Amino acid sequence: MTLAGGDDAVRGVVLDVEGTTTPMSFVYDVLFPYARARLRDFFRVRAGDAVVQDAIARLATEWTVDLAADGSVPPWPDAPAWAACERESSPARSGVATSPARTTHADIVAMSDYVEWLMDRDRKSTGLKIVQGEIWRGGFESGALLGEVYLDVKPALERWRAGGRIVAIYSSGSATAQRLLFGHSTAGDLTPLIDRHFDTTVGPKRSAESYTAIARALNLPPAALLFVSDVDAELVAARAAGLDTRLCVRSGDAPPSTSPVIRSFDEL
Repeated sequence: MTLAGGDDAVRGVVLDVEGTTTPMSFVYDVLFPYARARLRDFFRVRAGDAVVQDAIARLATEWTVDLAADGSVPPWPDAPAWAACERESSPARSGVATSPARTTHADIVAMSDYVEWLMDRDRKSTGLKIVQGEIWRGGFESGALLGEVYLDVKPALERWRAGGRIVAIYSSGSATAQRLLFGHSTAGDLTPLIDRHFDTTVGPKRSAESYTAIARALNLPPAALLFVSDVDAELVAARAAGLDTRLCVRSGDAPPSTSPVIRSFDEL
């Protein structure tokens, strides 16, 4: 890997997803519409599942903050009886509990409307990302979705792993969604080539503390990590934490950045 400081300076590579490993068009034109079209059915069937309950609790907290800041936020369920309901006594197939009996149509509509509101604003909401990830799980596992990755991604992952380097993903998309995308990709199952997946549960992507936490989790000093992203503000945060950085520009002119620019992983 040709990097400032010599080939041995970088012991781990952390990659963004949207616009870096995966075309933005796949995320915005395929994944987002797929999730949006299935929101109401998802909440109707899965509102009682523990993972979804966690997402709903996070969304409720975020909604309270949004209500105070933006009068356009749609209403949230007035009396969330569904949150206190016991799950059905018989789990559904695949170990997923069915929706509590008292989850009303109004609850489902309200939760779906708020998630759509967040999606319209491209919010990096952890609750939203959990919901999207769970919906995408069904699509990827059924074969309805296939994760698009650039042609240079698989050879780069193989090259880095062969060189003994740790490979990690850090995206605003949930770790679940990341594993699904790379596990069912146009280049095959790439998950054996990826050591760790990080999402916004580790912290915001524009916060230096998030990259410090990632370095700690990988058991590497920040200076031994390279972070690659198409968003300069994320690179600024990563550099503040001590990471090396590259701005990935897949097409068009490169925006202003103090990070070196690459147009392909072949350059690393």
